[in-house]
Amino acid sequence: MNHKNNASVRQFTLITLGLVGLCTGAHGTENGSPTTAVGVYDFGAGMSPPATPFGTLGLRTAFYSTNVQKDREGRSVDNHLSLDVLSIGVAYMRMTDNTVLGAKYGFGVIVPFFKMDASIKVPTPVGPLSLEADPFRMADVQFLPLILQWNVSPNLFINTQFQIQAPTGDYDKNRLVSPGLNHWTFSPIVNATYISDSGFEVSSSFEADINTRNNATDYKNGIEYRHEFAVGQHVGPWTVGLGGYYYRQFTDDNAPGLETGNRARVLAVGPAVSYFKPGLPPVWLHAYKEFDAQNRAQGYTVALRISQSF
Repeated sequence: MNHKNNASVRQFTLITLGLVGLCTGAHGTENGSPTTAVGVYDFGAGMSPPATPFGTLGLRTAFYSTNVQKDREGRSVDNHLSLDVLSIGVAYMRMTDNTVLGAKYGFGVIVPFFKMDASIKVPTPVGPLSLEADPFRMADVQFLPLILQWNVSPNLFINTQFQIQAPTGDYDKNRLVSPGLNHWTFSPIVNATYISDSGFEVSSSFEADINTRNNATDYKNGIEYRHEFAVGQHVGPWTVGLGGYYYRQFTDDNAPGLETGNRARVLAVGPAVSYFKPGLPPVWLHAYKEFDAQNRAQGYTVALRISQSF
């Protein structure tokens, strides 16, 4: 009986460990949930900060909430899941006047922190077992050793980034949720923004996450893909419209005893707004609702970003 109880606990721990990446600068992956943050790029995705003597500091805070876990058919799992994640990410980016392949070169780093409140009921032979956790710890740091910015025309802006997410965050395989992932992730990213002469904007971000194995659980996530987007109209210093993201796994997860691929997917959409006026810090705000989830949680997220160049 103890063996069965422990097996159930491990199974649901893997599920919930995968939920925390739905919010800010890092994480949560196993069982097919995102490794890196979704809902980061909206308006101005193709525009990097200007080259300044001391670089740019940014702050992103987000709140993600869910009480629904979806199976491979998109049906709700009856596990009484509750997960709230407050995330705070501090970013530093330094663009330079040096050029590589005709683009301005830059680099950066993102340090995230998670405050997580999670609970779930695990079925066992002697009745449901309630599990809870509420850590507030540093998550995995993301390094950006390569940022290339092309200002193709007054209307079109493109940048590419290479991101390395290091297993620096707090991690405990026996805890219901952990801010850290305990594995490396390598992510090529391409961002683009087009603004018409009338002020209509279309922005997109394309990212792939390539993961190493979590040695503590012997779990390896498949290759993950995300497309983030925003469309809106510029009105003075404001940009108002819709944003969202589409997330999907390209390849299967791999772990001992895992019979199915556990490929996850989800679509999110909602209102987005940004404010930019020369001399003032730019601000971005969006609220997204998730739909059509499979093999992962389905909830909503609200995120606020602000930055200042020095």
